Amino acid sequence: MHLRFQRRPWDILLVLSYTIVLAPVLFISQLGHSFGLLLIIFVPGYVVVAALFPATGELDWIERIALSLGLSLAIVPLLGLVLNFTAWGIRFAPVVATIAIFTTSTGGAAYWRRMRLPPSQRLALTIDLAVPGQAGGPIDAGLSIAIAASVILAAGTLVYIVTTPRPGERFTEFYVTGPSGNATGYPTALNVSEAGSVILAVTNHESINANYTLRIDLVGVQLVYNATSGYNETVELNRTTWSSFNITLANGKTWTQSYAFSINSTGLWKVQFLLFTDGNFSVSYRELHLYVRVI
Repeated sequence: MHLRFQRRPWDILLVLSYTIVLAPVLFISQLGHSFGLLLIIFVPGYVVVAALFPATGELDWIERIALSLGLSLAIVPLLGLVLNFTAWGIRFAPVVATIAIFTTSTGGAAYWRRMRLPPSQRLALTIDLAVPGQAGGPIDAGLSIAIAASVILAAGTLVYIVTTPRPGERFTEFYVTGPSGNATGYPTALNVSEAGSVILAVTNHESINANYTLRIDLVGVQLVYNATSGYNETVELNRTTWSSFNITLANGKTWTQSYAFSINSTGLWKVQFLLFTDGNFSVSYRELHLYVRVI
């Protein structure tokens, strides 16, 4: 079988179709897939090369493919740099949209330049394929069946990846900020009975409704020098449970609470914030603490 394109730029049409079909899938799913790799490492550079060199004989196909790969690896970071100075920033959806817009617009310019040339001067590619059953025996027939099965398997894998998005990572954000809501101004040095305050926050990313218990303990500690390690170690002297909160959060929701406290004795203290899930108090799911020197 003799396959050839020249009169119609099927290569550009194929690249544009790939981009137009793939970009919305990635944009909607918000997940990257391996079959989208060409959108980053090959397609942007290919349309640029096609626009710059629309005629046959200007570059051979090996040079054209190599230049497409190199230009793609240069173009995509530049697009990301431009996005970095916009309100959208370098995030998944804006990156996909920007690459798709660049590819389709440049591909349109490449199509226009190719079609302006006489048909005999347009980029051409010729592929010769042997038709199964014309001059082969059982071996050729077996190879043909194997190739057809491979194509069907690859297509089935592609459909499965598209229709079955990967589950996102499940986790819980648990953090403590200073009274201003920033990671500054923590009450690390107080006088006896002086009030200090922090802001507690829990965000559920577990993909389900979650039940939490947040317990706050005051732990008296002492620094003891360890001669073996050569470092001071913190030794717990006593522990008192101050407060606890029961929290139920839907997926994606955040709970915040301002918490004020005071310590009535001098020394080094650890204010410990322990987060438990589903009523399991044998081990904390998350733990944060704040050392406070009271004078």
